[in-house]
Amino acid sequence: MKSIMDTFTDLDTSQKVLYVFGGAVVAIVSVVGLRKLCFREKRAKKDYPRDTVILHQAGRAHYAPSMTPFAVKLETYLRIAKIPFQNVHGRQRSSKGKFPWIEYNGLEVADSSLCIKFLNKKLGVDLNRNLSPADRGVVQAMQTMVEDHLYWFLILFRWQYDNDKSFMVNAFKIGKFMFWMIQRRYKKQTWSQGLGRHTEEEATEMFKKDLQSLSDFIGTKKFLMGDKPFETDCAVFGQLSQVYWHFTGTGHENILKDKYPNLAAYCERMKETFWPDWDQCITHGETREATK
Repeated sequence: MKSIMDTFTDLDTSQKVLYVFGGAVVAIVSVVGLRKLCFREKRAKKDYPRDTVILHQAGRAHYAPSMTPFAVKLETYLRIAKIPFQNVHGRQRSSKGKFPWIEYNGLEVADSSLCIKFLNKKLGVDLNRNLSPADRGVVQAMQTMVEDHLYWFLILFRWQYDNDKSFMVNAFKIGKFMFWMIQRRYKKQTWSQGLGRHTEEEATEMFKKDLQSLSDFIGTKKFLMGDKPFETDCAVFGQLSQVYWHFTGTGHENILKDKYPNLAAYCERMKETFWPDWDQCITHGETREATK
């Protein structure tokens, strides 16, 4: 069997030129596509109302307000803290190339946790004010588990494992080539992070262990730490919202309802308490436009 180099050597000059030109075109298209995905486009400054958080996110989604748990987290925080905010849906990414991000009186802040830290300091907000130092350590550990561990299982189930990807293709409105590029990018990230090195069976067991830990900790409590929500509830709800409403095609669509009903009830409770306009913030499977 001929190698690629042998085949290339056998081509005549015109064929070689076409071959190299075609490869260059594919490379350029790939780079341009990734740049659009990973970096923000230049934007004109707009006059937004003073003392109002301008929340930039990618747009509403099928059955939960966003396909990214971090946008759900940040908007839930703004709702719990009763901070005036205005959504801006679009493709203008933050300086760090990600969603969500905020503007406040002309200042831009990227990363959901840094946004919350900024607003806490700027506006004197502290949803954790009634927690003891020990409890603050517990909720910080919980947040780290869901955002730095559970989140990567979401990525693996959505983009890597051999399952039905039609929901993801339709949700992000991308073609096969761009889907392959995103898959390739996430494969490198999950490998570097470490969880991508495990088999699907091994990773699934770890995923279930995280969910079981959350389920055991919440138990019959109304929120993570009791009758009132704290800052970490926003992060936990953000991640669980994707497993509960946006896990279509993974083979684990009903895992919360079937295996961890108290987590399903927690999601419903967070939705009913802080998202009374939920139906206006989703597209109902793209059968209608979200109006908020």
